[in-house]
Amino acid sequence: MTRRQAQNVAGIAPATFARLTRDGSILERVAHGVYHLIGAPLPDHLDLRAAWLQLAPETPAWDRRPDQGVVSHRSAAALYGFGHLPADGHDFTLPRRRQSRRSDVRLHRRHLDERERIDLRGLPVTRPSRTASDLLYDREDPEAVAHLIADAIRSRYDYPGTFADALARHAARFGLRWGDGLALLRWLLDLVGGPQTSRWVDEARPQLNWKRPEQAGSDEVAQ
Repeated sequence: MTRRQAQNVAGIAPATFARLTRDGSILERVAHGVYHLIGAPLPDHLDLRAAWLQLAPETPAWDRRPDQGVVSHRSAAALYGFGHLPADGHDFTLPRRRQSRRSDVRLHRRHLDERERIDLRGLPVTRPSRTASDLLYDREDPEAVAHLIADAIRSRYDYPGTFADALARHAARFGLRWGDGLALLRWLLDLVGGPQTSRWVDEARPQLNWKRPEQAGSDEVAQ
């Protein structure tokens, strides 16, 4: 919980909250303004969850809206456990430009369609296909992105056709025909040498639904 939630939602007086957070009491501080009930199991990705709560400290986790922050980029890959990119900070996507006082928090501006995010273990997170596209925008190592794609398809968290759609806007940068997400999907999967590449590419063909940017809207990602 956050201090604001305890005071504004639960109605705990500041003096009472101070007693609850003293050494040996029932709440321990895990980040600025974020606390954990002593004795309760620690959740996975504790630092990431605390950073997410700090984005909207007045709103309980169960009432949070996607426009208050969605886990994305390297943090999304780490939350899924896909690929091997180190999550050396906490990445979140929001529809409006914002800044954070934390040096380890990176805020990206983009409107996310409902189909581009899911709830994963209590956190809103970009779908693997959206995550892969975001990482390519960030000029991450293509082979690292390819590992994420292969892991996601293998684990059935996303589909080959969804990846081909999301990758289409990056095809020209890799010397492929403009908008050919299928070719880029094959090229990336070939980097990791997966034996299922041909089958996944064949599965993607009937699923393609990508549109030109002027049809689908802006896809700018801003830091």
